[in-house]
Amino acid sequence: MTGLLNDIYRLLKEKKFFEVKNIVKTENPADLAVLFEELFDNNFDGQKEFMMLFRLLPKDSAAETFAYMNTDMRRHLIEMFTDKELREILDELYIDDTVDMIEELPANVVARILKNSTTGERKAINEILHYPKDSAGSIMTIEYVSLHKDMTVAEAFDKIRKVGVNKETIYTCYVTENRRLIGVVTVKDLFMAEDDSKISDIMETNLISVDTHVDKEIVANMFAKYDFLALPVVDKDMRLVGIVTFDDAMEVIEEENTEDVTKMAAISPNEESYFRTGIFKHARSRVMWLLIFMFSAFITQKLMTHYEDILVIIPTLVVLMPMITDTGGNCGSQSSTMIIRGLALDEIRFSDFFRLVFKEFRIAIMVSAVLAVVAGIVTYFFLTEYDILVSVVIVIAIICTVIMAKLIGSALPMLAKRIGLDPALMASSLITTIVDCCAIFLYFNIARFVFKI
Repeated sequence: MTGLLNDIYRLLKEKKFFEVKNIVKTENPADLAVLFEELFDNNFDGQKEFMMLFRLLPKDSAAETFAYMNTDMRRHLIEMFTDKELREILDELYIDDTVDMIEELPANVVARILKNSTTGERKAINEILHYPKDSAGSIMTIEYVSLHKDMTVAEAFDKIRKVGVNKETIYTCYVTENRRLIGVVTVKDLFMAEDDSKISDIMETNLISVDTHVDKEIVANMFAKYDFLALPVVDKDMRLVGIVTFDDAMEVIEEENTEDVTKMAAISPNEESYFRTGIFKHARSRVMWLLIFMFSAFITQKLMTHYEDILVIIPTLVVLMPMITDTGGNCGSQSSTMIIRGLALDEIRFSDFFRLVFKEFRIAIMVSAVLAVVAGIVTYFFLTEYDILVSVVIVIAIICTVIMAKLIGSALPMLAKRIGLDPALMASSLITTIVDCCAIFLYFNIARFVFKI
Protein backbone atom coordinates (compact mmCIF):
# COMPACT_ATOMS: atom_id res chain seq x y z
CA MET A 1 0.00 0.00 0.00
CA THR A 2 1.02 3.59 -0.59
CA GLY A 3 1.70 5.94 2.31
CA LEU A 4 -1.47 7.94 1.58
CA LEU A 5 -3.61 4.81 1.56
CA ASN A 6 -2.06 3.67 4.85
CA ASP A 7 -2.90 7.02 6.42
CA ILE A 8 -6.49 6.96 5.15
CA TYR A 9 -7.01 3.36 6.26
CA ARG A 10 -5.66 4.17 9.74
CA LEU A 11 -7.91 7.23 10.04
CA LEU A 12 -10.95 5.23 8.94
CA LYS A 13 -10.19 2.59 11.58
CA GLU A 14 -9.89 5.32 14.19
CA LYS A 15 -13.17 6.86 12.94
CA LYS A 16 -11.51 10.21 12.21
CA PHE A 17 -13.81 10.87 9.28
CA PHE A 18 -13.40 14.65 9.23
CA GLU A 19 -9.63 14.27 8.66
CA VAL A 20 -10.28 11.78 5.86
CA LYS A 21 -12.69 14.22 4.18
CA ASN A 22 -10.05 16.94 4.31
CA ILE A 23 -7.56 14.62 2.60
CA VAL A 24 -9.79 13.34 -0.21
CA LYS A 25 -11.44 16.66 -1.07
CA THR A 26 -8.17 17.96 -2.55
CA GLU A 27 -7.42 14.85 -4.62
CA ASN A 28 -8.13 14.55 -8.35
CA PRO A 29 -10.92 12.03 -9.17
CA ALA A 30 -8.58 10.01 -11.41
CA ASP A 31 -6.06 9.73 -8.56
CA LEU A 32 -8.86 8.86 -6.14
CA ALA A 33 -9.93 6.00 -8.43
CA VAL A 34 -6.39 4.57 -8.23
CA LEU A 35 -6.52 4.92 -4.45
CA PHE A 36 -9.86 3.09 -4.35
CA GLU A 37 -8.45 0.33 -6.54
CA GLU A 38 -5.59 -0.26 -4.11
CA LEU A 39 -8.04 -0.35 -1.22
CA PHE A 40 -10.38 -2.67 -3.11
CA ASP A 41 -7.59 -5.07 -4.10
CA ASN A 42 -6.39 -5.33 -0.51
CA ASN A 43 -9.85 -6.66 0.41
CA PHE A 44 -10.09 -5.09 3.86
CA ASP A 45 -12.85 -6.41 6.13
CA GLY A 46 -15.25 -7.33 3.34
CA GLN A 47 -14.74 -3.92 1.69
CA LYS A 48 -16.24 -2.00 4.64
CA GLU A 49 -13.59 0.74 4.43
CA PHE A 50 -14.04 0.92 0.66
CA MET A 51 -17.69 1.89 0.98
CA MET A 52 -17.03 4.13 3.96
CA LEU A 53 -14.40 6.10 2.05
CA PHE A 54 -16.67 6.56 -0.97
CA ARG A 55 -19.40 8.04 1.20
CA LEU A 56 -16.91 10.59 2.52
CA LEU A 57 -16.17 11.96 -0.95
CA PRO A 58 -17.53 15.40 -1.85
CA LYS A 59 -20.63 15.09 -4.03
CA ASP A 60 -19.04 16.95 -6.92
CA SER A 61 -16.19 14.43 -7.22
CA ALA A 62 -17.95 11.19 -6.19
CA ALA A 63 -19.60 10.60 -9.59
CA GLU A 64 -16.44 11.48 -11.50
CA THR A 65 -14.38 9.11 -9.34
CA PHE A 66 -17.02 6.43 -9.89
CA ALA A 67 -16.68 6.89 -13.68
CA TYR A 68 -12.93 6.19 -13.47
CA MET A 69 -13.39 2.94 -11.52
CA ASN A 70 -13.21 -0.55 -13.04
CA THR A 71 -16.20 -2.86 -13.44
CA ASP A 72 -15.68 -4.86 -10.22
CA MET A 73 -15.46 -1.74 -8.11
CA ARG A 74 -18.57 -0.21 -9.67
CA ARG A 75 -20.50 -3.44 -9.21
CA HIS A 76 -19.53 -3.63 -5.53
CA LEU A 77 -20.59 -0.04 -4.90
CA ILE A 78 -23.92 -0.39 -6.72
CA GLU A 79 -24.73 -3.46 -4.65
CA MET A 80 -23.97 -1.48 -1.47
CA PHE A 81 -25.75 1.75 -2.52
CA THR A 82 -29.18 2.66 -1.28
CA ASP A 83 -31.62 3.62 -4.06
CA LYS A 84 -31.17 7.27 -3.10
CA GLU A 85 -27.37 7.05 -3.39
CA LEU A 86 -27.60 5.26 -6.73
CA ARG A 87 -29.97 7.91 -8.13
CA GLU A 88 -27.58 10.67 -7.01
CA ILE A 89 -24.66 9.01 -8.79
CA LEU A 90 -26.66 8.37 -11.97
CA ASP A 91 -27.84 11.99 -11.98
CA GLU A 92 -24.20 13.15 -12.02
CA LEU A 93 -22.91 10.61 -14.57
CA TYR A 94 -22.90 11.45 -18.26
CA ILE A 95 -25.07 9.16 -20.39
CA ASP A 96 -22.14 7.67 -22.33
CA ASP A 97 -20.42 6.70 -19.06
CA THR A 98 -23.65 5.09 -17.86
CA VAL A 99 -23.94 3.13 -21.11
CA ASP A 100 -20.33 1.94 -20.86
CA MET A 101 -21.03 0.75 -17.33
CA ILE A 102 -24.24 -1.05 -18.32
CA GLU A 103 -22.46 -2.95 -21.09
CA GLU A 104 -20.01 -4.43 -18.59
CA LEU A 105 -22.26 -5.23 -15.61
CA PRO A 106 -24.43 -8.33 -15.03
CA ALA A 107 -28.16 -8.25 -15.75
CA ASN A 108 -29.33 -7.97 -12.13
CA VAL A 109 -27.15 -4.90 -11.52
CA VAL A 110 -28.23 -3.34 -14.85
CA ALA A 111 -31.87 -3.83 -13.88
CA ARG A 112 -31.28 -1.86 -10.68
CA ILE A 113 -29.55 0.95 -12.59
CA LEU A 114 -32.43 1.24 -15.07
CA LYS A 115 -34.95 1.14 -12.23
CA ASN A 116 -33.30 4.18 -10.64
CA SER A 117 -32.91 6.12 -13.90
CA THR A 118 -35.40 8.70 -15.10
CA THR A 119 -37.63 7.99 -18.11
CA GLY A 120 -35.51 10.30 -20.26
CA GLU A 121 -32.28 8.62 -19.16
CA ARG A 122 -33.67 5.14 -19.88
CA LYS A 123 -34.75 6.25 -23.33
CA ALA A 124 -31.30 7.71 -24.08
CA ILE A 125 -29.53 4.62 -22.71
CA ASN A 126 -31.65 2.25 -24.79
CA GLU A 127 -31.12 4.36 -27.90
CA ILE A 128 -27.33 4.26 -27.55
CA LEU A 129 -27.34 0.54 -26.70
CA HIS A 130 -29.22 -0.06 -29.95
CA TYR A 131 -26.17 0.89 -32.04
CA PRO A 132 -23.55 -1.72 -33.05
CA LYS A 133 -20.86 -2.22 -30.41
CA ASP A 134 -17.98 -0.76 -32.43
CA SER A 135 -19.89 2.14 -34.00
CA ALA A 136 -19.79 5.89 -33.39
CA GLY A 137 -23.31 5.67 -31.99
CA SER A 138 -22.18 3.31 -29.23
CA ILE A 139 -19.60 5.76 -27.83
CA MET A 140 -21.41 9.06 -28.33
CA THR A 141 -23.12 11.16 -25.70
CA ILE A 142 -26.35 13.11 -26.15
CA GLU A 143 -25.27 15.78 -23.66
CA TYR A 144 -24.25 18.66 -25.89
CA VAL A 145 -25.24 22.33 -26.20
CA SER A 146 -27.58 23.04 -29.11
CA LEU A 147 -28.14 26.60 -30.36
CA HIS A 148 -30.45 28.16 -32.94
CA LYS A 149 -29.09 30.21 -35.86
CA ASP A 150 -31.32 33.21 -35.03
CA MET A 151 -30.05 33.50 -31.46
CA THR A 152 -27.83 36.43 -30.53
CA VAL A 153 -24.51 35.86 -28.80
CA ALA A 154 -25.99 37.14 -25.54
CA GLU A 155 -28.89 34.66 -25.80
CA ALA A 156 -26.41 31.87 -26.56
CA PHE A 157 -24.42 32.64 -23.41
CA ASP A 158 -27.63 32.68 -21.37
CA LYS A 159 -28.47 29.20 -22.63
CA ILE A 160 -24.95 27.89 -22.00
CA ARG A 161 -25.08 29.17 -18.43
CA LYS A 162 -28.46 27.56 -17.94
CA VAL A 163 -27.80 24.08 -19.38
CA GLY A 164 -24.00 23.86 -19.55
CA VAL A 165 -23.53 22.39 -16.08
CA ASN A 166 -25.21 19.17 -17.26
CA LYS A 167 -23.38 18.92 -20.59
CA GLU A 168 -20.20 16.96 -21.20
CA THR A 169 -18.62 19.82 -23.13
CA ILE A 170 -19.61 23.44 -23.65
CA TYR A 171 -16.60 24.66 -25.61
CA THR A 172 -18.07 23.49 -28.91
CA CYS A 173 -21.77 24.25 -29.48
CA TYR A 174 -23.88 22.91 -32.33
CA VAL A 175 -26.33 24.95 -34.39
CA THR A 176 -29.38 22.96 -35.42
CA GLU A 177 -32.58 23.62 -37.35
CA ASN A 178 -35.35 21.05 -36.95
CA ARG A 179 -32.65 18.82 -35.42
CA ARG A 180 -30.54 19.03 -38.61
CA LEU A 181 -26.93 20.08 -38.03
CA ILE A 182 -26.27 23.31 -39.93
CA GLY A 183 -23.29 24.81 -38.12
CA VAL A 184 -20.76 24.75 -35.31
CA VAL A 185 -19.65 27.60 -33.05
CA THR A 186 -17.06 27.62 -30.28
CA VAL A 187 -17.11 29.57 -27.05
CA LYS A 188 -14.06 31.41 -28.33
CA ASP A 189 -16.10 32.55 -31.35
CA LEU A 190 -18.84 33.76 -29.01
CA PHE A 191 -16.42 35.66 -26.77
CA MET A 192 -14.88 37.42 -29.76
CA ALA A 193 -18.25 38.50 -31.20
CA GLU A 194 -20.54 41.35 -30.18
CA ASP A 195 -23.45 40.52 -27.86
CA ASP A 196 -26.04 41.40 -30.52
CA SER A 197 -24.36 39.37 -33.29
CA LYS A 198 -26.41 36.54 -34.76
CA ILE A 199 -25.19 32.95 -34.41
CA SER A 200 -25.77 32.48 -38.15
CA ASP A 201 -23.17 35.20 -38.85
CA ILE A 202 -20.36 33.62 -36.81
CA MET A 203 -21.00 29.88 -37.06
CA GLU A 204 -18.79 27.54 -39.10
CA THR A 205 -20.78 25.85 -41.88
CA ASN A 206 -17.96 23.74 -43.35
CA LEU A 207 -18.94 20.76 -41.21
CA ILE A 208 -17.11 17.53 -40.48
CA SER A 209 -19.33 14.87 -38.95
CA VAL A 210 -19.71 11.09 -38.84
CA ASP A 211 -22.62 8.74 -39.31
CA THR A 212 -23.87 6.80 -36.31
CA HIS A 213 -22.72 3.49 -37.83
CA VAL A 214 -19.15 4.53 -38.71
CA ASP A 215 -16.53 2.35 -37.02
CA LYS A 216 -15.34 3.91 -33.76
CA GLU A 217 -11.68 3.43 -34.75
CA ILE A 218 -12.25 5.70 -37.77
CA VAL A 219 -13.84 8.25 -35.43
CA ALA A 220 -10.82 8.14 -33.10
CA ASN A 221 -8.45 8.64 -36.04
CA MET A 222 -10.42 11.73 -37.09
CA PHE A 223 -9.65 13.31 -33.71
CA ALA A 224 -5.95 12.82 -34.38
CA LYS A 225 -6.28 14.20 -37.90
CA TYR A 226 -8.38 17.30 -37.20
CA ASP A 227 -7.43 18.03 -33.54
CA PHE A 228 -11.10 17.99 -32.49
CA LEU A 229 -12.32 18.31 -28.92
CA ALA A 230 -15.69 16.87 -29.97
CA LEU A 231 -17.11 15.39 -33.16
CA PRO A 232 -20.82 15.53 -34.11
CA VAL A 233 -22.62 12.26 -34.88
CA VAL A 234 -25.50 12.47 -37.35
CA ASP A 235 -28.01 10.10 -38.93
CA LYS A 236 -28.56 9.63 -42.67
CA ASP A 237 -30.71 12.78 -42.78
CA MET A 238 -27.96 14.91 -41.15
CA ARG A 239 -29.94 15.15 -37.93
CA LEU A 240 -27.68 15.59 -34.92
CA VAL A 241 -28.08 12.62 -32.56
CA GLY A 242 -25.00 13.04 -30.35
CA ILE A 243 -21.32 13.90 -30.10
CA VAL A 244 -18.15 11.94 -29.45
CA THR A 245 -15.81 13.71 -27.04
CA PHE A 246 -12.02 13.67 -26.92
CA ASP A 247 -11.81 11.46 -23.81
CA ASP A 248 -13.98 8.78 -25.43
CA ALA A 249 -11.82 8.88 -28.56
CA MET A 250 -8.69 8.37 -26.43
CA GLU A 251 -10.30 5.34 -24.78
CA VAL A 252 -10.99 3.85 -28.22
CA ILE A 253 -7.37 4.42 -29.29
CA GLU A 254 -6.14 2.76 -26.09
CA GLU A 255 -8.46 -0.21 -26.64
CA GLU A 256 -7.39 -0.61 -30.27
CA ASN A 257 -3.69 -0.35 -29.42
CA THR A 258 -4.08 -2.95 -26.67
CA GLU A 259 -5.96 -5.24 -29.05
CA ASP A 260 -3.27 -4.87 -31.73
CA VAL A 261 -0.46 -5.57 -29.26
CA THR A 262 -2.13 -8.73 -27.99
CA LYS A 263 -2.85 -9.98 -31.50
CA MET A 264 0.73 -9.26 -32.55
CA ALA A 265 1.85 -11.39 -29.61
CA ALA A 266 -0.47 -14.20 -30.79
CA ILE A 267 -2.87 -13.77 -27.86
CA SER A 268 -6.63 -13.45 -28.21
CA PRO A 269 -7.74 -9.94 -27.14
CA ASN A 270 -9.21 -9.53 -23.67
CA GLU A 271 -10.94 -6.42 -22.33
CA GLU A 272 -10.04 -7.11 -18.68
CA SER A 273 -6.74 -6.04 -17.11
CA TYR A 274 -3.99 -8.60 -16.55
CA PHE A 275 -4.58 -9.19 -12.83
CA ARG A 276 -8.38 -9.21 -13.20
CA THR A 277 -8.25 -11.97 -15.78
CA GLY A 278 -8.30 -15.53 -14.42
CA ILE A 279 -5.50 -17.98 -15.22
CA PHE A 280 -7.82 -20.22 -17.23
CA LYS A 281 -8.92 -17.31 -19.40
CA HIS A 282 -5.27 -16.30 -19.88
CA ALA A 283 -4.38 -19.86 -20.87
CA ARG A 284 -7.34 -20.15 -23.26
CA SER A 285 -6.41 -16.90 -25.00
CA ARG A 286 -2.87 -18.15 -25.68
CA VAL A 287 -3.04 -21.89 -26.21
CA MET A 288 -4.70 -21.93 -29.65
CA TRP A 289 -1.97 -19.91 -31.35
CA LEU A 290 0.71 -21.86 -29.50
CA LEU A 291 -0.78 -25.09 -30.85
CA ILE A 292 -0.71 -23.66 -34.37
CA PHE A 293 2.94 -22.68 -33.98
CA MET A 294 3.79 -26.04 -32.47
CA PHE A 295 2.29 -27.89 -35.43
CA SER A 296 4.10 -25.55 -37.80
CA ALA A 297 7.32 -26.87 -36.27
CA PHE A 298 6.35 -30.30 -37.60
CA ILE A 299 6.33 -28.81 -41.10
CA THR A 300 9.82 -27.43 -40.50
CA GLN A 301 10.98 -30.83 -39.28
CA LYS A 302 9.44 -32.50 -42.31
CA LEU A 303 11.32 -30.12 -44.60
CA MET A 304 14.61 -30.93 -42.89
CA THR A 305 13.92 -34.64 -43.23
CA HIS A 306 13.45 -34.11 -46.95
CA TYR A 307 17.00 -32.69 -47.14
CA GLU A 308 18.73 -35.37 -45.06
CA ASP A 309 20.97 -36.32 -47.98
CA ILE A 310 22.52 -32.83 -47.96
CA LEU A 311 22.98 -32.83 -44.18
CA VAL A 312 24.79 -36.18 -44.30
CA ILE A 313 27.29 -34.79 -46.81
CA ILE A 314 27.63 -31.29 -45.27
CA PRO A 315 26.68 -31.48 -41.56
CA THR A 316 27.94 -27.91 -41.01
CA LEU A 317 24.74 -26.66 -42.66
CA VAL A 318 22.74 -27.73 -39.59
CA VAL A 319 24.87 -25.55 -37.32
CA LEU A 320 24.41 -22.52 -39.58
CA MET A 321 20.66 -22.99 -40.19
CA PRO A 322 19.53 -20.92 -37.12
CA MET A 323 21.46 -17.94 -38.53
CA ILE A 324 19.34 -18.09 -41.68
CA THR A 325 15.95 -18.68 -40.02
CA ASP A 326 16.48 -16.12 -37.24
CA THR A 327 17.63 -13.47 -39.71
CA GLY A 328 14.62 -14.11 -41.92
CA GLY A 329 12.18 -14.06 -39.01
CA ASN A 330 13.58 -10.79 -37.66
CA CYS A 331 13.49 -9.12 -41.08
CA GLY A 332 9.90 -10.21 -41.66
CA SER A 333 8.87 -8.98 -38.22
CA GLN A 334 10.42 -5.57 -38.84
CA SER A 335 8.49 -5.10 -42.08
CA SER A 336 5.19 -6.42 -40.76
CA THR A 337 5.36 -4.21 -37.66
CA MET A 338 5.97 -1.08 -39.75
CA ILE A 339 3.15 -1.93 -42.17
CA ILE A 340 0.65 -2.84 -39.42
CA ARG A 341 1.37 0.45 -37.66
CA GLY A 342 1.00 2.37 -40.93
CA LEU A 343 -2.34 0.70 -41.63
CA ALA A 344 -3.57 1.47 -38.10
CA LEU A 345 -2.71 5.16 -38.53
CA ASP A 346 -4.23 5.19 -42.03
CA GLU A 347 -0.86 6.25 -43.47
CA ILE A 348 -0.86 3.17 -45.72
CA ARG A 349 -3.75 1.98 -47.91
CA PHE A 350 -4.18 -1.06 -50.13
CA SER A 351 -3.83 1.20 -53.16
CA ASP A 352 -0.19 1.64 -52.07
CA PHE A 353 0.44 -2.12 -52.30
CA PHE A 354 2.86 -2.25 -55.24
CA ARG A 355 4.64 0.97 -54.29
CA LEU A 356 5.10 -0.31 -50.76
CA VAL A 357 6.30 -3.79 -51.78
CA PHE A 358 8.77 -2.27 -54.24
CA LYS A 359 10.11 0.02 -51.51
CA GLU A 360 10.54 -2.91 -49.13
CA PHE A 361 12.30 -4.81 -51.93
CA ARG A 362 14.84 -2.00 -52.30
CA ILE A 363 15.31 -1.85 -48.52
CA ALA A 364 15.83 -5.63 -48.52
CA ILE A 365 18.55 -5.36 -51.19
CA MET A 366 20.54 -2.91 -49.07
CA VAL A 367 19.97 -4.73 -45.79
CA SER A 368 20.76 -8.16 -47.24
CA ALA A 369 23.99 -6.89 -48.82
CA VAL A 370 25.33 -5.76 -45.45
CA LEU A 371 24.17 -8.89 -43.63
CA ALA A 372 25.48 -11.21 -46.34
CA VAL A 373 28.97 -9.67 -46.32
CA VAL A 374 29.24 -9.91 -42.52
CA ALA A 375 27.77 -13.45 -42.44
CA GLY A 376 30.09 -14.59 -45.26
CA ILE A 377 33.22 -13.28 -43.51
CA VAL A 378 32.25 -14.73 -40.11
CA THR A 379 31.33 -18.08 -41.67
CA TYR A 380 34.50 -18.35 -43.73
CA PHE A 381 37.04 -17.40 -41.06
CA PHE A 382 35.45 -18.61 -37.82
CA LEU A 383 32.80 -21.28 -38.41
CA THR A 384 33.72 -23.43 -41.42
CA GLU A 385 37.51 -23.60 -41.40
CA TYR A 386 37.89 -21.71 -44.66
CA ASP A 387 35.25 -23.64 -46.62
CA ILE A 388 34.50 -21.15 -49.37
CA LEU A 389 31.51 -23.06 -50.76
CA VAL A 390 29.68 -23.07 -47.41
CA SER A 391 30.30 -19.33 -47.14
CA VAL A 392 28.89 -18.86 -50.63
CA VAL A 393 25.77 -20.80 -49.61
CA ILE A 394 25.36 -18.60 -46.53
CA VAL A 395 25.82 -15.37 -48.51
CA ILE A 396 23.28 -16.34 -51.19
CA ALA A 397 20.86 -17.76 -48.62
CA ILE A 398 21.02 -14.59 -46.49
CA ILE A 399 20.30 -12.38 -49.51
CA CYS A 400 17.39 -14.53 -50.74
CA THR A 401 15.95 -15.02 -47.24
CA VAL A 402 16.04 -11.32 -46.34
CA ILE A 403 14.36 -10.32 -49.60
CA MET A 404 11.76 -13.05 -49.23
CA ALA A 405 11.08 -12.16 -45.57
CA LYS A 406 10.73 -8.43 -46.30
CA LEU A 407 8.28 -9.11 -49.13
CA ILE A 408 6.18 -11.52 -47.05
CA GLY A 409 6.28 -9.21 -44.02
CA SER A 410 5.03 -6.25 -46.06
CA ALA A 411 2.51 -8.06 -48.27
CA LEU A 412 0.63 -10.24 -45.77
CA PRO A 413 -0.72 -7.42 -43.53
CA MET A 414 -1.89 -5.55 -46.64
CA LEU A 415 -3.64 -8.65 -48.01
CA ALA A 416 -5.21 -9.35 -44.60
CA LYS A 417 -6.61 -5.81 -44.53
CA ARG A 418 -7.95 -6.27 -48.07
CA ILE A 419 -9.97 -9.40 -47.22
CA GLY A 420 -11.35 -7.91 -44.01
CA LEU A 421 -9.01 -9.46 -41.43
CA ASP A 422 -7.15 -7.53 -38.75
CA PRO A 423 -3.62 -6.86 -40.07
CA ALA A 424 -2.29 -7.36 -36.53
CA LEU A 425 -2.91 -11.09 -36.99
CA MET A 426 -0.08 -11.06 -39.53
CA ALA A 427 2.43 -10.07 -36.87
CA SER A 428 5.82 -11.24 -35.76
CA SER A 429 4.89 -14.71 -34.50
CA LEU A 430 2.96 -15.74 -37.60
CA ILE A 431 5.39 -14.06 -40.00
CA THR A 432 8.33 -15.81 -38.30
CA THR A 433 6.65 -19.19 -38.67
CA ILE A 434 5.95 -18.67 -42.38
CA VAL A 435 9.40 -17.24 -43.06
CA ASP A 436 11.13 -20.11 -41.24
CA CYS A 437 9.57 -22.67 -43.57
CA CYS A 438 10.41 -20.62 -46.68
CA ALA A 439 13.96 -19.93 -45.43
CA ILE A 440 14.70 -23.62 -44.89
CA PHE A 441 13.41 -24.41 -48.38
CA LEU A 442 15.63 -21.71 -49.92
CA TYR A 443 18.64 -22.59 -47.78
CA PHE A 444 18.85 -26.26 -48.69
CA ASN A 445 18.00 -25.75 -52.34
CA ILE A 446 20.77 -23.16 -52.61
CA ALA A 447 23.13 -25.63 -50.93
CA ARG A 448 22.06 -28.35 -53.34
CA PHE A 449 22.72 -26.01 -56.27
CA VAL A 450 26.13 -24.79 -55.05
CA PHE A 451 27.39 -28.26 -54.08
CA LYS A 452 25.70 -29.88 -57.11
CA ILE A 453 24.13 -32.59 -54.98
